[in-house]
Amino acid sequence: MDLFSQQQSQDSAPLAFRMRPRRLADYVGQQALVGPGKPLRRMAETATVRSMILWGPPGVGKTTLAEILANESGAELEHMSAVMAGVKDIRAAVERARLAQSQGRGTLLFLDEIHRLNKSQQDALLPHVESGLLTLIGATTENPSFEVNSALLSRARVYVLKALDEEELRQVMRQALSDHERGLGSREIQVDDEVLAILARAAGGDARRALGLLETACDFTTPAGKGERLPREALDEVLGHQASAFDKQGDHYYDLLSAIHKSVRSSRPDAALVYIAQFVQGGGDPLDVVRRLSAIASEDVGNADPRALPLVMAAWDAFLRLGDYEGQRAISHAAIHLAVAPKSNAIDRAWKQAKAFVAEHPNLEVPTYLRNAPTKLMESLGHGHGYRYAHNEPNAYPAGSAHDCWPENLPKVDLYVPSEYGQEARFKQIMEWRTELDAKADRSEGGG
Repeated sequence: MDLFSQQQSQDSAPLAFRMRPRRLADYVGQQALVGPGKPLRRMAETATVRSMILWGPPGVGKTTLAEILANESGAELEHMSAVMAGVKDIRAAVERARLAQSQGRGTLLFLDEIHRLNKSQQDALLPHVESGLLTLIGATTENPSFEVNSALLSRARVYVLKALDEEELRQVMRQALSDHERGLGSREIQVDDEVLAILARAAGGDARRALGLLETACDFTTPAGKGERLPREALDEVLGHQASAFDKQGDHYYDLLSAIHKSVRSSRPDAALVYIAQFVQGGGDPLDVVRRLSAIASEDVGNADPRALPLVMAAWDAFLRLGDYEGQRAISHAAIHLAVAPKSNAIDRAWKQAKAFVAEHPNLEVPTYLRNAPTKLMESLGHGHGYRYAHNEPNAYPAGSAHDCWPENLPKVDLYVPSEYGQEARFKQIMEWRTELDAKADRSEGGG
């Protein structure tokens, strides 16, 4: 292909392709890996690249990082997909690597979707990674601990890449708008920060998607002086409902979160799923949903189902580990569980009352028998004296009002009052039984 044809091909390529950073100085995001003194930065600066697996959601720069590391280390880059490449392709890459090695150059093998690598591919690849002929850079959206062959995994460091935040996505789009060589700079397009913020939210942490949305939006610019302007109204053409739903995270954004919360609280799983789907497909961050679910787990379910909060935390973790698409299913899993679970707001009520009680009695005193006694002086002052170790007591419970652990000289208040629902009904039985033990102990101490 001649130079003119190459230039034509470059000009007609999507904006996201044209704007791929060529050096770390232009790379946006992943500062924990590429910032000053960080591991991938040191590899680039020393031209010494080690085998690695880059794990993260789509559009966060895995391929770009491999290209930058190859460029800055002076190595040849072999780019393959674990889905498309066969053993024959790997062997051909090995031969090219041997030729490069004879000429004093190393070879980086970028293997996309490494979690899809089959056994024959692994067998063909492994000895050359072990020998150092090939430096492997694998890319995956799946947890490599579960998906990648253990032999390969043991020879590669795993680096976790995170979805770009909104400011990073805005930075990516600003670069494209100002770059005259590869981006849209020659068009002198004026874009308000509000418009970039809406596009960033709709991109969901994916730089490639952000640039795609920006490129499409710029088809709807209007003339403005010597250049063009991208009006806010143009986003309705590009994003449809997303543009109005989450403009500055306005009323509709919070209305949907409110509808999710109230549907779950009302034990309506179908309605909750509809509002979650509308929120996510409208450009909302799924993590905003799981944050709300974690609040619901304690506020509205509580000890009626003690599994609720751990389940939401597991869904949160699954979203971060699996990525956006699979992670959304985990969030739906948690939402359905919370909606179907028995409900109790006893924890919420108890916590609010506890804060009000402390506000009313800011100088409450800890009983001396509950105080720590790390020194002889504190022990001589009575700290810790009379404390009864529960596991040495009958029923593992130090019965009696003399050991109620309540602040000294303050009236006793019942803050946590369990409901009759789910597991909390059992909690109520246990607490009532312990109250009876207290009464028996007090009568015994009083000689009754």
